[in-house]
Amino acid sequence: MTDPGGLDLFRLDGRVAVVTGASSGLGARFARVLAGAGASVVVAARRADRLEALAGELEGAIAVPCDLADPAGRDQLVGTALDRYGKIDVLVNNAGVGTPEPAESETVERFREVLEVNVTAAFALTQAVARSMLERGSGSVVNVSSILGLVGSGQIPFPSYAASKGAVVALTRELAAQWSRRGVRVNAIAPGWFESEMTAEMFADERSMAWVARKAPMGRAGEPHELDGALLFLASDASSYVTGQILAVDGGWTAV
Repeated sequence: MTDPGGLDLFRLDGRVAVVTGASSGLGARFARVLAGAGASVVVAARRADRLEALAGELEGAIAVPCDLADPAGRDQLVGTALDRYGKIDVLVNNAGVGTPEPAESETVERFREVLEVNVTAAFALTQAVARSMLERGSGSVVNVSSILGLVGSGQIPFPSYAASKGAVVALTRELAAQWSRRGVRVNAIAPGWFESEMTAEMFADERSMAWVARKAPMGRAGEPHELDGALLFLASDASSYVTGQILAVDGGWTAV
């Protein structure tokens, strides 16, 4: 019997987790964290070599190289996970794109492309995974939004990315409202400034990092491990009465 107040609530033994955008950065970290908590992890991204290397590190993990913007890629991912494990307990929608660009110069075509990957593809994959979750009456979806889906930055212009992450916030709440009585929880993490491929140039620039230090109440950017607890909380039974929530992990950025 699980201790209602114990750390066992954060364990994922016997569960299957799918993590997208797992070939590098935060996605690879998320996969390692879930595997460390006992989950069998299915990692997905476009770069097969990096994905296979990651899966090789994690006991019981499998890699599914695919393009999630392509319906065939989504079908391949869900089908492979269900064929191998028979179920999906956790979905982490981490895959995303974005390039800083002033609003007056970003093309409409690029705007559409970012929303297609960050919102439409994430919704389509969630829909496909949720069908099996709803049949079983259980599951946890963890979307990865951003503080730019909650507040504007201005000094780092990201119109399409901010719009897409704001849409992820609204989608998270709507799916949670629709599916909560059927056993499927949907929440999101909204990271502040963490180093990744998308932010590598920013982290290499002293002025940018000084700006982050001035703006963040904690006076610094986040360290990769500082998302681990939020991920495990939302993925596991530790958050069994939590749905439709956006958990900002941002050093206080959105509090001021």
